[in-house]
Amino acid sequence: MVGGGIAGLAAAVRLRDRLPAGARITVYEQSGALGGKLRTGSLAGATVEFGAESFLVRDPAGGDSAAVALARRVGLGDALVHPATGRAALAIGGELRPVPPGTLVGVPGDLAAVAAVARPEPERDHDDGRPLLGPDEDVTVGDLVRRRLGGDVVDRLVDPMLGGVYAGRADQLSLAATMPALARAARTEPTLTGAVRAAQAAAPRPPGGPVFATVTGGMSRLVAAAAEASGAEIRLNAAVRELVPVSGGWRLVVGPARDPELVEVDAVVLALPARPAARLLAGVDVAVGALVGRLDYASVALVSFALPARAAEALPADLSGFLVPAGEGTLIKAATFFTTKWPHLRRPDGTLLVRASIGRYGEEHLLHRSDDELVSAAHRELADLVAGAGGGVPLPEPVASHVQRWGGALPQYTPGHLDRVAAARAALRNAYPTLTLAGAGYDGVGIPVCVRSGETAAEDIVKAWEAARP
Repeated sequence: MVGGGIAGLAAAVRLRDRLPAGARITVYEQSGALGGKLRTGSLAGATVEFGAESFLVRDPAGGDSAAVALARRVGLGDALVHPATGRAALAIGGELRPVPPGTLVGVPGDLAAVAAVARPEPERDHDDGRPLLGPDEDVTVGDLVRRRLGGDVVDRLVDPMLGGVYAGRADQLSLAATMPALARAARTEPTLTGAVRAAQAAAPRPPGGPVFATVTGGMSRLVAAAAEASGAEIRLNAAVRELVPVSGGWRLVVGPARDPELVEVDAVVLALPARPAARLLAGVDVAVGALVGRLDYASVALVSFALPARAAEALPADLSGFLVPAGEGTLIKAATFFTTKWPHLRRPDGTLLVRASIGRYGEEHLLHRSDDELVSAAHRELADLVAGAGGGVPLPEPVASHVQRWGGALPQYTPGHLDRVAAARAALRNAYPTLTLAGAGYDGVGIPVCVRSGETAAEDIVKAWEAARP
């Protein structure tokens, strides 16, 4: 495994389950820690996620998500906890307005349901007797929604929701990659509202239950448990600088150029972001490297606050967080009220934990400020944004804060992304079946998707070995 994020660790666990006893599995991680964007820290004595905070409980077919299955596989099934029921809001015009229910990532099937937040243009969404998209067509989310429902729905609903997940913009993100259910429905339905309703109707409806989960003690527990369950040799601070096909397998060039280590292995899972993966692939197949390397990334910063108990008077008691449309002109694009959202994080002394997210694609210059400047700006904006909901009570200064920067963290899937990934994988499968790709750069963001990506990459290698047996 080249890459020790959750995709690489999930691949290692799956290989451990599928390979004969005694098989040697090694995870090479360039940094000094496993987990990638899963990182648990401490703030004012409280456990806080400095990266991804939760994962979906269900998969698209309605069963347990791959993240839930992995947690159970590594002995953390009893450590899963769920958020309290709470509402999310949109910060519009100085007010926190509830996110309308029933949308598909902000795209409404019922225009009346979003009237309090946005002004749809229903006359645009006429039935002209043919599907919205051709069989293989992919467009940006913004292009389709603007064309059918107008810019207000994009700017006030869809864009902030996509920004919260991808730190990207609706006018640049692929519909097929970010909203696959809607893309499928758009290939048969003649109206966008009809496509939303069709996509929602086609989704499995498991009986009740929570939507999200996390791990008590933090996501880093899942990372550590997966590493242990894999039985892999973990090599930290071990950058793989070159990948060379050799007879019967691969040669890895690991470590500094002045003193490289040469390692020969039977197979490789590249569980790396697209850019470093493309650099390694360029020495194997230039065309594949170019396909993978086209993916760009957004950078973000997460500013966490520990606020004194009296901050409860300033914060909206019934909200788990809010999103901010880009047009509002704030540095903050989202905030999460951790101790409202997650009951297990509530402190006996009443300390409140809040996290603000900063950074959209194309706004990397805003992250060039110092940590102190980001903390000050985020706190000031947070105070302004919650002022109305908190009855005008000033938001007190934090007792502690932390800034986590994630450079190049979130993939920006432009139209055609899925086709490019499929072409890259097909080329590797034909020429180098023991080299596979895994991770968010290929299959989507979110912990369950990354886990499934790693497991699929591992299965592909097992199939390649089985096919090669005499």
